[in-house]
Amino acid sequence: MIDSHPNTLRRPVLVLSLLIALVIAVGSFWPPSEGAGPPGNDKVMHALAFATLTLPAALLSWRDLKWVVPAAIIYGAAIEVIQPSFGRSAEWLDFVADLVGIGCAVLAGALFKYLKELRK
Repeated sequence: MIDSHPNTLRRPVLVLSLLIALVIAVGSFWPPSEGAGPPGNDKVMHALAFATLTLPAALLSWRDLKWVVPAAIIYGAAIEVIQPSFGRSAEWLDFVADLVGIGCAVLAGALFKYLKELRK
């Protein structure tokens, strides 16, 4: 982790996370395109998007994960609830893919911290 200087990186990480959240919103509410990819590609994109959203905080400090993980979960659920208003379908499996992405980011952060400790 980057725990040694979290305060200096906190603002840039927050800005990065907000930009990622904006990109996720645009992608989630953009009109669906025909033949957007192979079956299941949508779930992979959900997992990658939410892993990307959560990873900066997972690498910065565990303290930030206390609010980032619940916020990302609520954000993913809200997107699925709102999507039908934009001509998109809401799917539980999309939300599950969001959760998988969040979990993978947390695990990657833990692995990064563990490996960093081993190097000391």
